[in-house]
Amino acid sequence: MAGVGQRLEMRQGQSLVMTPQLQQAIKLLQLSNIELAEYCEAELEKNPLLERDDAAAAVTSDAEGPAADAIGERADEALSREDFSKASDMDEAAHDNMYDADQVTKSAEGPQSGSLTDWTTVKSGNAYEGEDGLESSIAAEASLKDHLEAQLSIAALLPEDRMILLALIDAVDETGYLRADLMDIATRLGCEIDDVQAVLGVLQGFDPVGVGARDLAECLSLQLKAKDRLDPAMEAVLTRLDLVARRDISQLTALCGVDGEDIADMISEIRQLNPKPGLAFGAEPVTPVVPDVFVKVGPDGGWLIELNTDTLPRLLVNNRYYGTVSKNARDKDSKNYLADCLNNANWLVKSLDQRARTILKVASEIVRHQDAFLTHGVRHLRPLNLRIIADAISMHESTVSRVTSNKYIATPRGLFELKYFFTASIQSVNGAESHSAEAVRDRIREMIENEDSREILSDDRIVALLTADGVNIARRTVAKYREALRIPSSVERRRLKAGETPAYASR
Repeated sequence: MAGVGQRLEMRQGQSLVMTPQLQQAIKLLQLSNIELAEYCEAELEKNPLLERDDAAAAVTSDAEGPAADAIGERADEALSREDFSKASDMDEAAHDNMYDADQVTKSAEGPQSGSLTDWTTVKSGNAYEGEDGLESSIAAEASLKDHLEAQLSIAALLPEDRMILLALIDAVDETGYLRADLMDIATRLGCEIDDVQAVLGVLQGFDPVGVGARDLAECLSLQLKAKDRLDPAMEAVLTRLDLVARRDISQLTALCGVDGEDIADMISEIRQLNPKPGLAFGAEPVTPVVPDVFVKVGPDGGWLIELNTDTLPRLLVNNRYYGTVSKNARDKDSKNYLADCLNNANWLVKSLDQRARTILKVASEIVRHQDAFLTHGVRHLRPLNLRIIADAISMHESTVSRVTSNKYIATPRGLFELKYFFTASIQSVNGAESHSAEAVRDRIREMIENEDSREILSDDRIVALLTADGVNIARRTVAKYREALRIPSSVERRRLKAGETPAYASR
């Protein structure tokens, strides 16, 4: 039996150092501009050495007036780019790859060079001016809950029934449906389930008609009942809304015991009802998407790319304030606190700067690869993946993935999320250049939109047409893309082509 002993060994290896600052930099990269603004607000409240660079905005409107003097004074107080470069504890290689966690193993002291103006080319964003005016003009509309409570206030109810009705109103979502179990409400209020069901009938008598329904069939039945159109045949139809969606006249005829003409009339009547009555009332205003990057055609016909500076937080480190306060710091804890504040502030400003550079670098490479799309449209969208962009700009795929999440680019063809440009590749016939999956989906959509009502295209026929155009695609892929576009099958479309409104809409 071998003896147990101790020995000392030396091994060489690499390990990943994820400092809190590096984790912060990675976190900042994947935040949207709204989340980034919230994060910076929180840091401004926590760190007394951070302040907004309000003078940067003032210089654009009054470059030769008092603002110029204010900028001069602020420059004395705040750390310049060279100042916080010297304070950095990260070398240039690590700084360029500060988001590539698997490439950083240690940090050392070193300089930082360059500025955002080295990357920018032109300011384009006039199309987005006036958004504040639009948002400020949105009038506060009464919500569905307010509308229902107003009707409750004039309803003749016992106090206990009023309490039950308030609980039911709270359980109604913005579309008008009741999203709570009646037994749960009864248990919580300590009342009988029969009382809750009786009060639910009161709620379902409120305006808008159909409110308080627990499913689509009940919502439609309430509206038909208000029109005195809820006969036994219609009730039978509402039990099989799946057949209505498929416009399966034969099965509905057998189910209801009426002829096909009556079924067609009932389907037409159902289509005129409102499946989401609550949406007629006010809701929270939708926040418009603000682009992070602008793309514009340059004088030479090329593409000019620039960051949207309105979405970039402007932060400075107040070095003068640090110098004043640090002189009065007596105890060790105070000095350590000030040193931490200074280091965190320096790193945050540096991280914001590098985040902006990285976004611009990735966006520029995407535009270079998708030049044909910007020039000619979606049919010319090229297959693209994260590795292609990562290799081109010497970064890790995880970095590119974070950059393209929740970031938007404004182009002459519209506003797109950066992830939109990354599409799967579909092989071509005879080894030609591959096709973008998004471009193929657009072809399928256009084929179906332009199909003749007398010659509905089956999935097999679409495969044949695409193959003739050089796209090597399987039938199941066509079916998957068609379903993703929410386009019915050829059988369902044939039924819908007889003068009916299509069940799908073009994008």
